[in-house]
Amino acid sequence: MTKIKAFAAQDAESTLGPWNLERRAPGPKDIQIEILYCGVCHSDLHQIRNEWGNSIFPMVPGHEIVGRISKIGSEVKKFKVGELAGVGCLVDSCRKCENCKEGLEQYCLNGSSPTYNGLEQDKKTPTYGGYSKMIVADQDFVLQISDKLPLQNVAPLLCAGITTYSPLRHWNVGKGHKLAVLGLGGLGHMAVKFGVSFGAEVSMLSSSPSKKDDARKLGAHKFVLTSDPEQLKAVQGSFDFIIDTVSAPHDYNEYLGLLRTNGVLVCVGAPPAPAQIYAFNLIGGRKSIAGSLIGGLPETQEMLNYCADHKIVSDVELIDIQDIHRAYDRMLKGDVKYRFVIDIATL
Repeated sequence: MTKIKAFAAQDAESTLGPWNLERRAPGPKDIQIEILYCGVCHSDLHQIRNEWGNSIFPMVPGHEIVGRISKIGSEVKKFKVGELAGVGCLVDSCRKCENCKEGLEQYCLNGSSPTYNGLEQDKKTPTYGGYSKMIVADQDFVLQISDKLPLQNVAPLLCAGITTYSPLRHWNVGKGHKLAVLGLGGLGHMAVKFGVSFGAEVSMLSSSPSKKDDARKLGAHKFVLTSDPEQLKAVQGSFDFIIDTVSAPHDYNEYLGLLRTNGVLVCVGAPPAPAQIYAFNLIGGRKSIAGSLIGGLPETQEMLNYCADHKIVSDVELIDIQDIHRAYDRMLKGDVKYRFVIDIATL
């Protein structure tokens, strides 16, 4: 075991602060990564506050991890010491169920192991995330990172990137489709970038007039101010797909009306409270409301390769780890373009 520096929450009421974390020594199939940057996801805040009711303390958040390999196990073949590598939202799964065999480890029928706030596959050992100096993970859950892109901008691809890439690929969104993205934040700005890259006509749906210019700069073709009833009325029945990235409570029924017949609203944001959906808003146009959770390891690597080839990265603001709670406050106000990333050198 190796003691390393980390930032942890000791309970749901405490602030994050310094904590010494023990990491296991690399086994034959493990990779040790010295963490350089870690993205800040809205789910980090949900979980340190126990807003989803499943928090395990002490908690070290962070699942958008990039860094450099410092050690490898004797059986590791795909990676070398000194190479860039990343760890996303998962560090293990059962690997035996039908979902795992299909590369859908995030839907492991026996319970995958999240990078933090979870348990290893022994169902006993807690997992700790990337607000720390180093991480050890099995090679099958480590991702290859291209050196073509700025590393700090790559970190959010491991959650915000794959969370939006996966549903767009699953529903084959592309040329000839009208795609709307609800919410311009960490997830939303990546959905716009991917949607445009895949050839769809992309509209940004936002309640903030100030987001119009930003949406255009990101490549969105149209902007709809959702706080303006006339603008909403004008796009009723317009879209084939809506990617809903909003993590705050909101009325799904309002947006189902914007879909064409057979349209799909895909939820990738995770509000903490249940939603009420009226059946007639679905059956009146054979519409669907669906969900999507990150992506499996093969698809995440595919996404990273696509981003390297097409020069797609997240727009980030680099912060010191000591400023994490200030960043959370700003994130809640939408005051970030569009993802905070922690410089782990400041830990």
